[in-house]
Amino acid sequence: MARLSSIIILSVTAVLFNLNLYSQEIPHSVSNYGIYDFLDELANNQIISVNSAVKPYSRLDIAKLLEEADGRRELLTPRQMKELEFYLLDFGKELNGATVLVAKRRFRDSGKRYNGATEDEGKQRFSDSGRSGDSAIAENSGTANEPGGLKKVQWISGKKYQKRLDLFYYKDSLFSLTVNPILGGELFTNSSGEATYWRNGAEMHGHIHKFGFYASLRDNHEKPLLGRSQYLTDREGGHLKGATDWSDMKGGISWSWKWGDIGLVRDRQVWGSNYNGANIFGGNNPSFVQLYLNVKPVTWFEFNYFHGWLNSMVVDSSRSYWVDNSYGTDYREVYHKKYIAANMFTFTPFTNLHISFGNSIVYTDKHFNPAYIIPLFFYKSVDHSQTSGVDNMNSQMYLDISSRNIKHLHLYTTLFVDELSVKRFFLDDEWNFFSWKAGFRLDGFPVDNLALTTEFTYSYPLSFQHYVPTLTFETMNYNLGHYLRDNSREWYLALDYRPLRTMDIRFFFIDAIRGPDYTELGTDRVGNPPLASVEWHNTSFGIKSSYQIINDLFVWFSFCHSNISGDKRWTPEYFYGQKNTLDFGVTAGF
Repeated sequence: MARLSSIIILSVTAVLFNLNLYSQEIPHSVSNYGIYDFLDELANNQIISVNSAVKPYSRLDIAKLLEEADGRRELLTPRQMKELEFYLLDFGKELNGATVLVAKRRFRDSGKRYNGATEDEGKQRFSDSGRSGDSAIAENSGTANEPGGLKKVQWISGKKYQKRLDLFYYKDSLFSLTVNPILGGELFTNSSGEATYWRNGAEMHGHIHKFGFYASLRDNHEKPLLGRSQYLTDREGGHLKGATDWSDMKGGISWSWKWGDIGLVRDRQVWGSNYNGANIFGGNNPSFVQLYLNVKPVTWFEFNYFHGWLNSMVVDSSRSYWVDNSYGTDYREVYHKKYIAANMFTFTPFTNLHISFGNSIVYTDKHFNPAYIIPLFFYKSVDHSQTSGVDNMNSQMYLDISSRNIKHLHLYTTLFVDELSVKRFFLDDEWNFFSWKAGFRLDGFPVDNLALTTEFTYSYPLSFQHYVPTLTFETMNYNLGHYLRDNSREWYLALDYRPLRTMDIRFFFIDAIRGPDYTELGTDRVGNPPLASVEWHNTSFGIKSSYQIINDLFVWFSFCHSNISGDKRWTPEYFYGQKNTLDFGVTAGF
């Protein structure tokens, strides 16, 4: 009820202030690495400007970025132009003038007159008519064989225009709906034998007038389990109840206006610039319910906030109880409540320079605390008054700087602060609880379609950790931060070559280590030397090639030589030791 009340209050406020509601924001899965990599490439080449510190992007934001790139086609390589056309088949559906966008490209490419008009005249006619792009094209387009006509792909409510292949698609001035299947599989083979993963389900998204909605139901099947919560892996978390089969439900509703949107969703987020694992919110954890707010009132400022309902996995004995039924006597376990609130302020003082900072808090109580529903707060200060005289909650701060001011070069750094004491900077035997990342990607220089990436991550002991089980930076025992957790170091190198539309061939090298887990050793909270010994070591290199045949249909192949040693609990037995692993996969949908 509290979540529903919050949405109603914000929605009524939007109406009272007569906001211009014109579109619906629907988060797009961070698992669709193809579109995110393409937008990153365009940003690195200064064709578009994007805040890559906060993901997921909405489908509408992606569509606008693609439209921006479409207006600067003279800067694109031939492969990039084909890729832009490819993604507009999908995300162009989010634009009111999607069909006009197709017509504009045909004007520009052919130089022909369209319905007796030049491009400029045609654009002016559309603008003067006050009609949507769909209705204008429906009245003015010919058949696929007529001069200037649009390619006939599918009839939708009497209108025809070019779009991606969907299982079901409908759109009119009030309502839209897209439905697609989710189906995919993956096969690993090495000296340990074979490992399999496959998934099936369906996804849908659309809008009703001012509201956006989406849902994705996916059944997962993996044998043996490769992504348990204790493993140091960047595989997406799951494995509910420890079974090899588990279900994942994502989705939500949203309300949008001209400069922002709010929503109640169950999803994952990735915060922090990165190319191999973010160290603010890593996004490998199972999804959780959250109330989010996104505001972009001016070009130089963006604000993001969410309040989430986590799963503590810690039994609350005061609320657990015995039950008697036809199966006998059973103990009904109830978990302690656990919540998280987080915000991120992003400033853009210059084009292509994004400076983001924010804070978060993990807290526990019988009910959520309204103080943490207020998006703009510095939560650690609030916590000091809320829990004065007792043990505080678990708060964090972070900073992300992303610069694409040098064409082709993306420079970035991220700092995650779990605990900070100024005096520790001047002590030789005490360390703050930091995790930091720095890296660069050189994209499209000196050779088109080639990218070089170098990234370094270092996390001090007890970062992402907490001694109170109900306050850990986790949900369902999965860490919310970097996949290596605390007391770790990683080097990541990659060379990407993109010879064809949506094809990527990547050569990669990873060297990652983790030191002692001081939470298990019962040591003091301070004075724990970073990487005093190497308790786990992973050195891997190989090649991965992927290709998107049609929208959202990926196939890939990879070969990886890995040498993983140390604590066996932190790695699936299937990958432990020295292995040469082949990986084949195909997936439709996410």
